[in-house]
Amino acid sequence: MYAEGKGVAQDYGEAVRWFRLAAAQGNVPAQYDLGMAYEKGQGVPQDYHEALNWYRIAAAHEDEWAQTRLGSIYTEGKGVPQNYREALKWYRLAAAQGYAPAQNNLGVAYEKGLGVPQDYQQAVKWYRLAAAQANQCAEINLGNMYAHGTGVREDLTRAHMWFTLAAAAPGGAAGETATKNRDGIAVKMTTEQIATAREMARHCQESKLKNCD
Repeated sequence: MYAEGKGVAQDYGEAVRWFRLAAAQGNVPAQYDLGMAYEKGQGVPQDYHEALNWYRIAAAHEDEWAQTRLGSIYTEGKGVPQNYREALKWYRLAAAQGYAPAQNNLGVAYEKGLGVPQDYQQAVKWYRLAAAQANQCAEINLGNMYAHGTGVREDLTRAHMWFTLAAAAPGGAAGETATKNRDGIAVKMTTEQIATAREMARHCQESKLKNCD
């Protein structure tokens, strides 16, 4: 509550105090929250090594959020040497638990060949799993794969559908990217194709992303 300012004045220092008490008792979400506090420098001096320490403690209890943050830290080389293979290890653990952000990050690794041989079909597989959970980044990435025929047959209609779904999510930079991508391929499509893509997006949403392809 202190971290988010819910019902009280936002106070990261006070939030960290309570996170620390809970973490000392083995509370895994609090351990993750402490890691995030150190990574962002909220309520404590920014300290990537300390963040890594708390993420590791939480990840050892199979916390998929902490596992994914560990993967991101190794991908970005925050406080540690950049290590894509180590990042991949943590992404896989979180993805195996069905955590969509980790599944999307695995897709990125396969698409770009980061820590693994480049494999577009594997990238599509992981993007699809994450997109089926309404992960906005994965929807955009999957749309791009269809738009360029990478790992799948080029299909502007399906690309438009995935961009439409991503654009429908609450604001932010990702939503703007989705809208730009959707409008960018729309100029290459017929009126009928666009109408089909919109109908596919509607059907996909109504099925709660279970019948999209």
